[in-house]
Amino acid sequence: MGRFGKIIKKFPRIFWISNTLELFERWAWYGFYMGLSFYLTGSKDEGALGFTPTQMGLIMGTGSMLLYFLPTITGAIADKIGFKKVLIISFIMYISGFFMMGYFESYQAIFISFIYVAIAGALFKPIIAGTIAKVTDDETSSIGFGIYYMMINIGGFLGPLFAGIFKKISWDYVFAISMIAIALNYLIVLLFYKDTSYKKVKESLKETIKQSFNNILYALSDFKYLIFLFLMIGFWTAFNQLYYTFPVFLEQWADTSNLFDSLQKISLWLASQLGENGSITTHTMTSLDAFFIILFQLVISTFVMRFKPLNSIISGLLVLSFGVGLMFASQNGWFLLLGLFIFSIGEMASSPKFTEYVGKIAPPDKVALYLGTSFIPIGFSHIIAGLLTGSVYGKLADKVFLLQQEVAERGLDVPEIGEGFTQNDYFNKAGELMGMDQQQLTDYLWQTYEPSQVMYIFAGIGIGTAILLLLYDKLILKSKNNNNKN
Repeated sequence: MGRFGKIIKKFPRIFWISNTLELFERWAWYGFYMGLSFYLTGSKDEGALGFTPTQMGLIMGTGSMLLYFLPTITGAIADKIGFKKVLIISFIMYISGFFMMGYFESYQAIFISFIYVAIAGALFKPIIAGTIAKVTDDETSSIGFGIYYMMINIGGFLGPLFAGIFKKISWDYVFAISMIAIALNYLIVLLFYKDTSYKKVKESLKETIKQSFNNILYALSDFKYLIFLFLMIGFWTAFNQLYYTFPVFLEQWADTSNLFDSLQKISLWLASQLGENGSITTHTMTSLDAFFIILFQLVISTFVMRFKPLNSIISGLLVLSFGVGLMFASQNGWFLLLGLFIFSIGEMASSPKFTEYVGKIAPPDKVALYLGTSFIPIGFSHIIAGLLTGSVYGKLADKVFLLQQEVAERGLDVPEIGEGFTQNDYFNKAGELMGMDQQQLTDYLWQTYEPSQVMYIFAGIGIGTAILLLLYDKLILKSKNNNNKN
C-alpha cells in the first residue's frame, strides 16, 4: 500500500483530468449506446423508432466500425494540431450529434447522425490513452492504465444505469443526459486541460496520414500477426452481441419480474428506480456487465496471471461463449443474469490479455503501431455483428417478424406496421384476434418458434474462434518457432 501511495502521488494533474474526461465520455457513450438497439427497433408509441433489425444492424455496424477504424487517422490529426483542439471539436460534435439522434426519426437521418456521433468518438478515442501514455513511465504505467480501465467501466456502468432511470420518463432524457455529460467535459477541457508535450510533426497533415497507412501495412505484413487479427474478428463478433442483440432480446422476450421482486424485498426505492412495470429495465440489465468488471476484474486478472496471454484468451473466450449462450437460452431473469455474469468473467479473462498479447508479439520498437492496428478486428466485427442482427436474429428470434409469420399463416386481418399503426398496436390486434393477452402471446411465440436457437449461432462463433486460435497456437506459432530454431 505504501508503494501504491507513492505511485499515486507521482501522477500529474493532467492524468486525473484525463481520467475524468474518460469517465464522463464513457458515461455519455454507453448511456445511449447500450440502449440504442432497442431504441432503433422499439415501438413508436413508446418513443422509439420502429426500425427493422436489419436497419438497426446497418446503422450500428457501420457507425461502430468507423469508430474503431478512424482513430488511426484521428490520432495523426491530434498529433499534428494538438490534443486540446481535437477534444473541443469532438465534444462539439458529440453534443450536436446526440441532439440529432434524439430529434430525427427517419432511417436516413438517424444513419447519418450516428455516423456523425461515431466520428466524434473516433476523434476522442486515441487522445486520453495517448495522454496517459505520455505522462506515465515504466514504474507508473501499470497502475495508471489500471485506473484508466476502471474509469471506462465506471462510466460504462453509470451511463446505462441513469439512462434506464430517465428513459422511463422519455427517451429524450437519455440523449439529454449524454449531452450534459459531454458538456461537462467541454468545460473541463476549456478550464483545466493543457496539452501534454508532444513531438512536433514537421510533415504536412496529408503526409502524416499517408505515413500512418504505410505503418499499418507494415504491421499487417507480419503474416503471423495478420492471421491472429483475422481470427480475433470472431472473438469480438461474439462479444458484440452484448450491444446488438441482447438488449433487443431482453425487451422482446425476457421476464425479469423475479429479479424485480427480489430487489423489492431489499429496497422498494431501489426497485422503483431500476425497474418499470414490475420488471428490471433493459438499461439496468446491460449495465451489469460493467458492474461485474468493477467488482471482479482484479480477482480475475490475478487468477489469469499464471497463464500465457493466448491461453487466457482462448479459455476466456470459451467461458464468454458459454455465457453468450445462456444470455439467449431462457426468458427467466435469473438465468439471463447468470449468463451475463459468466459472459463478464470470460471478458475479464480474455479482453485485457488481447492487448497484452499484441504488445508481447510486437517488435520492441513497433509496440505502439501494433497496438493501434489491434483495433482493426474490432471494427470488422461490428460490421459482421450488424449483419448477423438482421440475417440471423431478425429471421430466427425477432418477435415482430415471428408474429408477422404467425399472422400470415393464420390469415388474420391485421394492418401492416406503419404510420399510425405501431408495433404495440400490431401486437395488441394480433393478440385480440388470437384470443391471447400479451404475456400469453409472447409465451406462445417462444414455444412455437424457439427464438432461443440463436444461442447456438452466437455461442458457436465464439467456440469456433477458440478452436481456431488453439490450432493457430499449435500449428502456426509452434511451427514457426521450430523453424527459427532450425
